[in-house]
Amino acid sequence: MMKLFKNKKVTIMGLGLLEGGVGAAKFFCKQGANVLVTDLKTKKQLKESVDKLKGLSIEFVLGKHRKEDFINTDLVIKNPSVPADSSYLKIAKKHKIPIKNDISIFFDLCQAPIIGITGTKGKSTTATLIYLLLKKKYNKTFLAGNIGISPLEILSKITKKSKVILELSSFELEDLKQSPHVAVITTLFPDHLNRYKNFREYIEAKKPIFKYQKKNDILILNYDNPEVKKLASEAPSKVLFFRNSCISAALAVAKLFKISKKDIKKILSNFKGVPNRQELIATKKGVKYINDTTATTPQSVILAINTFKKRFPNSGIILIAGGLDKNLNYKNLAEEIKRNVNSLILLPGTTSKKIKKGLEKFDKIYLVKSMREAVKKAARLAQKGDIVLLSPGAASFNLFKNEFDRGEQFKEAVKNLLKK
Repeated sequence: MMKLFKNKKVTIMGLGLLEGGVGAAKFFCKQGANVLVTDLKTKKQLKESVDKLKGLSIEFVLGKHRKEDFINTDLVIKNPSVPADSSYLKIAKKHKIPIKNDISIFFDLCQAPIIGITGTKGKSTTATLIYLLLKKKYNKTFLAGNIGISPLEILSKITKKSKVILELSSFELEDLKQSPHVAVITTLFPDHLNRYKNFREYIEAKKPIFKYQKKNDILILNYDNPEVKKLASEAPSKVLFFRNSCISAALAVAKLFKISKKDIKKILSNFKGVPNRQELIATKKGVKYINDTTATTPQSVILAINTFKKRFPNSGIILIAGGLDKNLNYKNLAEEIKRNVNSLILLPGTTSKKIKKGLEKFDKIYLVKSMREAVKKAARLAQKGDIVLLSPGAASFNLFKNEFDRGEQFKEAVKNLLKK
């Protein structure tokens, strides 16, 4: 690949603990750019990510941002979690410094057709299924994005014949000025209302996934989700609908790319789901332990409870929930808990207080201080045939590095139970 950024000064704002910042730093180093990484988190907090960049010529400014790093630079790469109204981004704009993220750079440079998937719930499962289905026919198929792989890490491997599947969050989409050739929207429920003023603004942030499509591009929408269905009227492209299931969305894409029925059947029969999403971790003394750590909204928890209640109607559910509030409404979740949950174990956080407030007459609530304590308590409460479900309905940053760390701590605590 041509070295478009050779000798350019690049400020990477937000290294983070997922792969985006690391992928961007590696990419710009390989391009021969002068890379500076800055993050408000300290070196100790970011150790995992900093270690992945050992040996590369990078200047680190950690635990703070400096004004000069947003002025004396040719390009700012913004981590998706950095809010658009950051005072440092305003400094860059004032000095006419271009601001991009790894996704927008990828769209600028990718030669292959892109299939983009977004939604409040179901995007990772849908993206993974589409990847597996297309890989059966197209050898050079790649999966990246919000799923934990920076697309810049795969850019050098992509040719015009490749197929690229990107899972895209609202944070990644809000700055995008291009749309994928095929776009899929799974579901839309209120989320991230600590970042967006209201549900409408959150939906607006998702719209770039189809907003810049051409008339021959394709938008695939969930007919059963009212907010998603509504978007059909705004599409500049051809619209296809699917009914309420990740598998149906993936099948619609497989059909577009003429994947054989035989291959579809084989992939679906072998598909065990995506880690951290309604994932069976273990069965101990007849009790199933389910990791659904990526359920970070009340609606996602309701879906998980309903799924397991339908699948195992005679099983009791012990729910582990709570964490940091994203300014969401927990009234419906409280009602669902009253109907279908036997015991509720709450992790510390502002969400936990909100959930508890809606459960005045529900007396089986247990407050814990850690994931280990939550799992131990759940194991004591559970009877043979029950389900222990980690489905927090909240952000994780008060207790954990991120939602994946929360899932790992749940797995570790369950593993420790199994040793006994």
